[in-house]
Order: sequence, then structure tokens, then C-alpha cells
Amino acid sequence: MAVQADRDTRVALVAGATRGAGRAIAVELARAGFFVYATGRSSRVSGRSEIDRPETIEETGDRIRAASGQGSALVVDHENPASVAELLATVEREHGRLDVLVNDIFGGDRYAEWDKPLWEHDWPGGLRMLQMGVHTHLITCQAAIPLMLRTATAGGTGGLVIEMTDGTSAANAEFRPRVGFYYDLVKANVERIVKGLSAELAGHPVTAVGVTPGWLRSEQMLENFGVTEDTWREACVKTPGFAISESPAYVGRGVANLARAADADRWAGMMVSARQLADAYGVTDTDGSRPDCWGYLAEYGWERDDGEGVDRFR
Repeated sequence: MAVQADRDTRVALVAGATRGAGRAIAVELARAGFFVYATGRSSRVSGRSEIDRPETIEETGDRIRAASGQGSALVVDHENPASVAELLATVEREHGRLDVLVNDIFGGDRYAEWDKPLWEHDWPGGLRMLQMGVHTHLITCQAAIPLMLRTATAGGTGGLVIEMTDGTSAANAEFRPRVGFYYDLVKANVERIVKGLSAELAGHPVTAVGVTPGWLRSEQMLENFGVTEDTWREACVKTPGFAISESPAYVGRGVANLARAADADRWAGMMVSARQLADAYGVTDTDGSRPDCWGYLAEYGWERDDGEGVDRFR
């Protein structure tokens, strides 16, 4: 169905919006007044992606509309440059602009072998993780940034590229234990993408920022603990450390406020946590708290799981 274009409405593309943080970001951007193109591979029509989760990109479109937002939920394979180019042509044809790009594509966890070193890790699976978590981001940036530059230049506005990752600069400064070589490499690459884009965009009206949620209560994570978003605190009985977790809406709200902020360029080249965005823009999680997972880990370390001191970081 063709979209009725409103050339004055700011437009966002959330790549990887089928579930988790990407879905929440798409919904919150739409709630904030952006027209949102939400993309993913899992579909009611074409079936599940290799991730084999039940969530679909069409459900994200439903949630955008339920939030009284406007958007278009599309099946797009971001590993395919031709498909991504077609997507950007559609955005330009329908709206003539692109103001915000959020790259939240991954899904490579299923290939991760957490307990194996590089030389024992499944080689095809490791390469697949790089394709899903790095190549997709590069392909999408390459296709989207020219339209963003044209938009910002023509309108005298500022464009924003947000690269979603897992971990602050401090947390990822050293090799991450117990995640496997390829997972660590993917997340380190995302930060390098942000730094590279920031260097190349210097002097241009588009800003690149990295954003990380904390311990995200994604659909998969909730299933792992046998709880729902409404009952998640029940998991803290067995795993007290889960009290530092956060809903996807928390980082979604932070990103939506960042996308609307007049000072977004102050974050250029940085890796920003959901808590930093919450503090900067007055955002809270759905329960009114402001979880600071990365601050908690910095003080108590990665080994603690007893919930000691969690209340000071919410």
C-alpha cells in the first residue's frame, strides 16, 4: 500500500525492528511523531527468519499504530544491498527525506558458542555472526547516509545515525569473557563503525552515535527466565541480579528523546548507555526507575549475581 507522503514529518528507519530493543525504538519514535520505517525478516506472510522466533515485523507495525503512530513495517533482508537500495528508494519516493537511521540488526546469538575459543568455534557460524551483525550495518549505512545528507542539507536540520550495540566503551575495552570470540568481535566492530562514521561525517550535518541498553528483558530473555514483562520480578527470587534488568521501552524512550534533541551532536562518536540517555533527557523505565546495568557491573564486577547494591543503580 502506498504511503501518503507528508514532506514535513521527520522520518526514521529502524533496521532490525522485529523484536527487542529495535521494536521498542520503532514504537517510541513513532509515538514521538516520526514516520517510522520498521524492517525485519520474520513475517506473518513469508514466515520466520533463521532466528526462528515467533515475533513478526507486522506485529511491530501493529504496535506502532496502537501507539497512535505512523509507519510502515516492511520485510527487508539487510544483507542484500539491492534490497536495501530498494528500501531507501521507497523512503525517498514516499517521503523525500530520512532524518534518523537506527541500526539494530543482529540475531547472531544462535550461532555463538560461548565456551569455545576461536580455534574450536564453528567457523561458518562465526562468519554468519559477522555478516548479521557487521555487514548489515555497513550495507544499510552506505545506502541511507546519502539521503540523510541530502535531507539535512536541504532542510537545515541535523541527521542522526544510531548504531545499537551491547556494552559501553569501558565494558568492551577488553575481551569480554564468556561470550565467545565472534560475539565480542561483532560488538567491538560496532563501536569502530561509530568512530569511523564520526570521522568521515565531520563537517557534515549528520551525527553518528552508539547506544547500548543494559540487561535487556527481550522476548527471549523473558522466556529463558520463565516470566513475562508483567511478572519479571519473580525471576529475581532465583536470580537476584536480574533486578538490574530493564524493559526494551527504556532504551526506546531514550533513543526517541535523543532523536528529537537539539544537542544530539554532543554525543558524536560516543557509546551511550540507556541510563546516560535517561539522565540527559529525563527518561524512566516503565516502572519509573532508571536502571544502570553498566554502572552496576563497573562497581560489582561480572561475577556477582546476588543482587547486592542493585537498589542504588535503579
